[in-house]
Amino acid sequence: MPGEAADNGKNGEEEKMIYRRLIFALVQVFFLSFALPGCGYTTRSMISSKYKTIHIKQFLNKIDLTGEGDAYNKYRIYKPTLETDITKSVIDRYLFDGNLKPVKEESADLVLKGELVEFRRDSLRTENDEVQEYRVNIIVNIALWDKKENKLVWQENSFTGDYTYYPYSSTLPGIASYKKSDDQAVNEAVTDLSRRIVERTVEQW
Repeated sequence: MPGEAADNGKNGEEEKMIYRRLIFALVQVFFLSFALPGCGYTTRSMISSKYKTIHIKQFLNKIDLTGEGDAYNKYRIYKPTLETDITKSVIDRYLFDGNLKPVKEESADLVLKGELVEFRRDSLRTENDEVQEYRVNIIVNIALWDKKENKLVWQENSFTGDYTYYPYSSTLPGIASYKKSDDQAVNEAVTDLSRRIVERTVEQW
């Protein structure tokens, strides 16, 4: 019958349309499965699967404030308990990352040791003898130990976290929403440092 033929033709077109949409959806899922791991939403662990836990020892403050003043040292500053703030931030970052679980030292697979060796605030831009932009640098020495085998896995000196900011006193136009206090800038630098430490730890050695 002509009507039935028309209905069959219509149904055939609808089936083809559904099939095309299904194929398109499958192709999207296929490409997303490869794209998502590189999008940066999470850090994928590349270390050996035998490492599940880590202990973060209290960072030690090794900043030498007794040196003679010079053009370099005048930018060195001191913030009480900064080493404690770094330790807490690193632990929190491991908890957020999820690849290595922070635990007590006696039950850890890995142990991270760190020393705070430099804390600087450098001026990046001045106008009329007023500093308009600063960069805070927090520099540490870190070492990762295999607790069970009692061996050094890797060590890095002068490992740095930093943050660039505009002080409240800055008169540069259009940066009002970017102005930070010194304490806020230090907190941002600590966060940057802890993020870099965790990423260094869970990448392939």
